[in-house]
Amino acid sequence: MANQVFGSAESLLAAEGQDLGCSEWIEITQERINLFAEATGDHQWIHVDPVKAAEGPFGKCIAHGYLTLSLVNLFLPQLMEVENLQMGVNYGCDKVRFPAAVPVGSRIRGRGEVIAVEPIKQAVQATVRVTVEIEGSDRPGCVIDTISRYTFNPAQ
Repeated sequence: MANQVFGSAESLLAAEGQDLGCSEWIEITQERINLFAEATGDHQWIHVDPVKAAEGPFGKCIAHGYLTLSLVNLFLPQLMEVENLQMGVNYGCDKVRFPAAVPVGSRIRGRGEVIAVEPIKQAVQATVRVTVEIEGSDRPGCVIDTISRYTFNPAQ
C-alpha cells in the first residue's frame, strides 16, 4: 500500500513539496549483490569477494551504487500511487548521488518528497526526490530525483 495516493491530475499538481514518508526496510544481502553482479557483469572485488573486501576500505562487501539506485524502483510504489491513468512512464532522473557506501547486511529504505510537478502537453510531470537511507547511518546511500510523466483518463 502506497503512503500517498493521487487520483487525478489536480491532486498530483497540488502535491509539490509533499513529504511521501518512507518505504519498508529491506536488507542488502550478499546474494542480492551477487545477482546484480551477474546481471551487470560488474564483479569488482569490493562487491563480490568477502575475503578481499574484509581487508579493503569498507571492511566488508558493499552494494554496487547502481544496485542501490535500482532499488528506488522498488521503493517508489510504496511511497506513492497514481490512479486513473491511461499511462505512466519513467521519463528519467536528475542529480543522482551516492554519498555513502551500502555495506552488505545493512538495511535500507526510501524516503520520498515531491519536489516539482508541472503540466507537460496532455500529461503531468512529477519529480520525486528519493533518499535511500541506511539504517544507523547519518549519510544516505543514494539520493535521486526521479522524473515520471502521467497521462490521466478523461473525466467520465
